[in-house]
Amino acid sequence: MAKTSAEQMRAWKGPALFSFGFRPFFFFGALWVALAMLLWLPALSGALSLPTRFDPVSWHAHEFLFGYLGAVLAGFLLTAVPNWTGRLPMVGWPLAALFALWVAGRVAVLISGHLPAAVAPAVDLAFPLVLGGLILREIVAGRNWRNLIVLGLSALFTLANGIFHIEALSGAYAAQGIGLRLGLATGIMMIAVIGGRIIPSFTRNWLAKENDPARPAPPMQRFDTAVLLASLAILILWVVRPIDIRTGMALILFGGLHLVRQARWQPHHTLREPLVWVLHAAYLFIPLGAFALGFDQIMGNPGTAGAQHLWMAGAIGAMTLAVMTRASLGHTGQPLTANRATVAIYLCLFGSVLARFWASLHLELTHIAGALWLAAFAGFVHAYGPSLLRPKPEK
Repeated sequence: MAKTSAEQMRAWKGPALFSFGFRPFFFFGALWVALAMLLWLPALSGALSLPTRFDPVSWHAHEFLFGYLGAVLAGFLLTAVPNWTGRLPMVGWPLAALFALWVAGRVAVLISGHLPAAVAPAVDLAFPLVLGGLILREIVAGRNWRNLIVLGLSALFTLANGIFHIEALSGAYAAQGIGLRLGLATGIMMIAVIGGRIIPSFTRNWLAKENDPARPAPPMQRFDTAVLLASLAILILWVVRPIDIRTGMALILFGGLHLVRQARWQPHHTLREPLVWVLHAAYLFIPLGAFALGFDQIMGNPGTAGAQHLWMAGAIGAMTLAVMTRASLGHTGQPLTANRATVAIYLCLFGSVLARFWASLHLELTHIAGALWLAAFAGFVHAYGPSLLRPKPEK
């Protein structure tokens, strides 16, 4: 009987793809978000009619936020929870079955126009509900109570997905509904909580390795707790009252708090290693997005799509790529350093975010943003796919 994670993975004789949780969800999550962009760009221009019940913009928003981020969250949790709890990871056919449930959700949402109304929401929501049950089981069995906050955020994320489906089925424009804002706010809180642990830790490790005397503030001190509590209150305000000058002022405060928090992590000392500075660059989109959304409200501009993309494509897109590249290298036995292909992936992503931010003023930038987005995620599939699809080399 397998006693360790390594023995558990070696005992699996099937495809390497299902030997650890990050493999299928990182690889196919990136592949799906690239394919979804290929479908959305012609759908946006009217050249392609998607067989979904969602309007093109709502489908695009849903499949990035709940489809792609849901996959990356699954890959992260299935890899991290065994470390948190000391229990064995899910491998083999159970992992394949969970992955198949995610795939079924993507297909069901895409062809929902040809299905009874309740089918796509039921199939799509089955995946996060099963995942949440599995993670709860592991946390309870491992008595790892401190990470219940992550499970709580995951449950809130699932609720937001359900609300998004209800809004879409009722004929509302779900891309600007409460479900999307709740899902996005939850994603930002996940980055604030998890990023607040891993960014100072990885930064400290790298600075020590480089014999740099600088050190980030230890994670999750009183200041961090205060920032997270304030962030939770402000994000709730934004979810329920997105168009309000008081919300705008609160978002400005939110941005300032996170800038101060990040400055304590010594980001300016990390410029020599892309695997580290990309984490800081991704986190920077949290205050930048808050500032943009806040000033939109204060200036009386309700058209927040460009500003909102600083959170969606910027904070979430960049942070997930940063985590996927680092975890893929570390867990497949490769050196923890970024090569040129990885740096190119990061730069394409950042270029896409900036192009999308300005697309509200120059519509032609939408297609440039889409092309750079494709380059970033197709680049990840090309550069990291081989190591995700084959077994980890034996030492």
